[in-house]
Amino acid sequence: MTEGRILVADDTPASLSLISHVLEKEGYEIFAVSNAVDALRIAGKAKPDLILLDVMMPGHDGYYLCRELKAEATTSDIPVIFITSRNDTESILKGFRVGAVDYIQKPFQAEEVVSRVATHLKIGRLTRELQERNAELEAESGRRRDAEQARDTANQRLHTLARKEAERWGIGGFIGHSKHLKRILDDIERLQQFGKTSVMITGESGTGKELVARAVHHHSPRSEGAFIPVNCVAIPSELMESLFFGHMKGSFTGATSDRKGYFELADGGTLFLDEIGDMPATLQAKLLRVLEDGEVTPVGATRSRRVDVRVLSATNADLQAKIASGDFRQDLYFRLARYTVDLPPLRNRPEDLPLLARHFLEVFSLEMGTAVPAISADALAVLASHDFPGNIRELKNVMERALILSGGKPVQPEHLQLFASRSKPAPPPQGESFDLESAEHSAIQRALEQTQGNVAEAARLLKIHRSRIYRKFPHLAGGSQ
Repeated sequence: MTEGRILVADDTPASLSLISHVLEKEGYEIFAVSNAVDALRIAGKAKPDLILLDVMMPGHDGYYLCRELKAEATTSDIPVIFITSRNDTESILKGFRVGAVDYIQKPFQAEEVVSRVATHLKIGRLTRELQERNAELEAESGRRRDAEQARDTANQRLHTLARKEAERWGIGGFIGHSKHLKRILDDIERLQQFGKTSVMITGESGTGKELVARAVHHHSPRSEGAFIPVNCVAIPSELMESLFFGHMKGSFTGATSDRKGYFELADGGTLFLDEIGDMPATLQAKLLRVLEDGEVTPVGATRSRRVDVRVLSATNADLQAKIASGDFRQDLYFRLARYTVDLPPLRNRPEDLPLLARHFLEVFSLEMGTAVPAISADALAVLASHDFPGNIRELKNVMERALILSGGKPVQPEHLQLFASRSKPAPPPQGESFDLESAEHSAIQRALEQTQGNVAEAARLLKIHRSRIYRKFPHLAGGSQ
């Protein structure tokens, strides 16, 4: 007996093969297709339990296919999960509007695909069970008491499953024991007790600002409400007001129906504004008014609507400098930053680095089905000497590559493909001159050693053109790299 029947539609052969292989290993029966026409035909005939649907396909795209599936009585109840490389908010919301229940970002991790599929199959089974119990309750009044108890049990199981889905955003996702991390966890636990206080999360890119925001939301009194993440940089300025506050049908060209904005979608929950420092000044004023009044006025509407939303913001910019230059409103800052959580860069958490490196090796080993390799002391020393300008996100990337390059053996320094450090070189000792030519020669030589003589890879690591390497090492010009 299979765990379930899943239709996978993706026009990229590698992606289609990988998803099918991952899910077949979990015991699912897979129907794999590469276009919308075959997907519609098989969905109507095979009645799968769940559909994984690529957005971009030849002919009709995933949005069209999802609408067609939801329009047919025989397939309308099948949950659809979009697979997409697009991460702009409008594309994601469009997927939900046409009927999808979730989305998976490309490039995806096998563990995430398995987890999302299992979650929505369970939710589907529990929902059907709940519907069956309700039907029994209505049809057989003599079994009312037993049916009500069964319904309550199914409801409880459904809510428990939803909470488990949220647990992956809890403080267990934070690895380390540094004093910086302890302070952050204390802040999160403190903020989880409140449901209205606005929070500003600051820190460099890759330090985990969204993870903090999700942890605050999912264990707060608002955890039953929606968590709506918005990247303020990715939204076209001409659509900002409509996307944030909604619009009415006919309010502008293309407004073919009423549409709720982010604030109404987050009503009763949390709105997370990432990169808030890049919000245009015109929208800043309107955002301040909403935060103060608790009301939004959709574009084209004559009446306001009450909303109950907690706003969490994040930025890697110096907002004080933006306030001084007039690019960010000081009154909006005070309204958003009732409480501030500052995330330190990874280079300031050296004691957490080994724990994080081992953690990522464990995660990727589980995904790839391999044993967890050890990390040599030399490799840990190399990691400790790097300043990680990309922070935790960069370390995660480095450890995934290291696992692949090590082939299951202990991770060594040569398996670590590190980006060029942004830190300034130490000044030469007093009385000594600094030979720039020799320093450049040494840096290129180290990069070649690290990439086992691969000129293209060495040039990429050093962020220089390969011709510069050939000028320093002309004997390499005749090679094949």
